[in-house]
Amino acid sequence: MLTLPDYPWDTLTPYRERAAGHPDGVADLSIGTPVDPTPELIRRALTEAADAHGYPTTHGTADLRRAVVDWYARRRGVAGLDPEAVVPTVGSKEFIAWLPTLMGLGAGDVVVHPEAAYPTYAMGALIAGAEAVAADDLASLAPEVRERVRLVWTNSPANPTGAVLDAAALKRVVDDARALGAVVCGDECYAELGWDEWDGEIVPCILSEEVSGGDLTGLLSVYSLSKQSNLAGYRAAFAAGDPGLVATLVNTRKHAGMIVPAPVQHAMAVALADEDHVAQQKDRYRRRRDALRAALEASGHAVDHSEAGLYLWTRRADTDPAAATEQDSWDLLGELADLGIVAGPGVFYGDAGHGYVRVAITASDEAVEQAARRLAARGPLRR
Repeated sequence: MLTLPDYPWDTLTPYRERAAGHPDGVADLSIGTPVDPTPELIRRALTEAADAHGYPTTHGTADLRRAVVDWYARRRGVAGLDPEAVVPTVGSKEFIAWLPTLMGLGAGDVVVHPEAAYPTYAMGALIAGAEAVAADDLASLAPEVRERVRLVWTNSPANPTGAVLDAAALKRVVDDARALGAVVCGDECYAELGWDEWDGEIVPCILSEEVSGGDLTGLLSVYSLSKQSNLAGYRAAFAAGDPGLVATLVNTRKHAGMIVPAPVQHAMAVALADEDHVAQQKDRYRRRRDALRAALEASGHAVDHSEAGLYLWTRRADTDPAAATEQDSWDLLGELADLGIVAGPGVFYGDAGHGYVRVAITASDEAVEQAARRLAARGPLRR
């Protein structure tokens, strides 16, 4: 039987208990789960499709796949995508965790993921029996590792750091991976949530012509509606790209029964066609982000990267990230817990997260206001 490491978030229990001791309660800024209502037009669409007496299609309805193609053209700068090269998935985490297995990877194969990374990339490799390697640059890998690379993950905008790779940086990854014969899959679930210089701009997509050179061979993009549309509970996501890869994945998913429910597929198509609710939700997150960032920086924290997504990648301003230790993350987490604030320790995301905590902007307005007020009242950090 396959044995995986304990789920990391379970280790936060002592810090949650410590935060619960605050007289005014807990402000939970740890996990990036949406707290705002699912938009009415999407709930209505789900209800309209509730008479789902037959089996849904694994490949996705024609309406859904066309909605995905249109969305890539409008919002991601990817024109001419083939609707056949789209597949809905049961959330993006499912796809990320199972892609190495569905690709047939195993012992001796290498899956590369970013140095500061969502843990599921490594878990997916482990489930398949492959080896996970953290690297931001394929050229940094030893020759004996490079020759075994079969899958490369990019994550832009990134979880946890919020960093965005520009088109040139993405193209370098694609070119290097192609030279090794590896597939590149871009986890792009925060692409609608650009801030700072990316606010209002198209965050580069792995499938765009300036990255792919107009050739989607060996490329996949995965996206989720959890963040932009508050659909985490719907498990609504999709992958698109190389027609041959998608056809193979669809066939395998048919055999495995990996199917998005029909009402959810209809709701996804409606959600993708409407941009107003996405803009409204982004405005909510903008207000929360501005309040938390100002409070963190005023209280002696530095916020690095964080130019997109739902998190503020935070450390003590008086520390050198290059010299930070795992304990520095836990110490900072404890300092926040004493204020009744729960965050995510950077150590969950690899050695590159030492010294950091990840602060989510997905909490309610009330929780964000409480956290900002407590940070302001405490004043600047001092050793």
